[in-house]
Amino acid sequence: MKGVIFDLDGVLCSTDEYHYRAWKALADSLGIPFDRTINSRLRGVSREESLEIILERAGRHYSAEEKREMFREKNELYRTFLSALSVEDLAPGAAKMLHELRRAGKKLAVGSSSRNAQFILEKLGIAGLFDAVADGNRIRRSKPDPEVFLLAAQLLHLKPEQCIVVEDAYSGIAAAKAGGFYAAAIGDAVTCPPADRRLERLDELVGLLC
Repeated sequence: MKGVIFDLDGVLCSTDEYHYRAWKALADSLGIPFDRTINSRLRGVSREESLEIILERAGRHYSAEEKREMFREKNELYRTFLSALSVEDLAPGAAKMLHELRRAGKKLAVGSSSRNAQFILEKLGIAGLFDAVADGNRIRRSKPDPEVFLLAAQLLHLKPEQCIVVEDAYSGIAAAKAGGFYAAAIGDAVTCPPADRRLERLDELVGLLC
């Protein structure tokens, strides 16, 4: 394996709470019921799908223009909440693991559907450790489609079979396997049957790859 492609949220850090607060604030402003149970359905899906799930309880139809405004408002709220993000929010052992993989000559990339991936990496202080970032600004299809991982591999100038994808969501593991990648599951995805490897901690990657 010459390259490692990381999902961002849930793997290198967790911004789930910030997403929840932003969607909750938007739903409240629209008078739409929204709680953590509904929020759990948003994991691993695109922002478009997330909004449709929220609007199921709206009781009315919204135009494409109104939805675009909702996306804008939600993203502004989310970025406001993200302003509190810092190095302290990195997953345990993440920084050390990334440095060790780089010293071992591995190419590193992020493959995330988030449109704020670069901003988050900068807030976490690890933006300079990655050779490439494939994010929601550069893809048309969300996981379980493999597009984001295929783009990351392309940016690393590697073939899928030369890369390991690290994911915490079932849809991410499915995307990795669909793209021909070796899939390492962590967090919520450890029970995902198609995963090639199950990790309890990120630093296990060092022993696996170095």
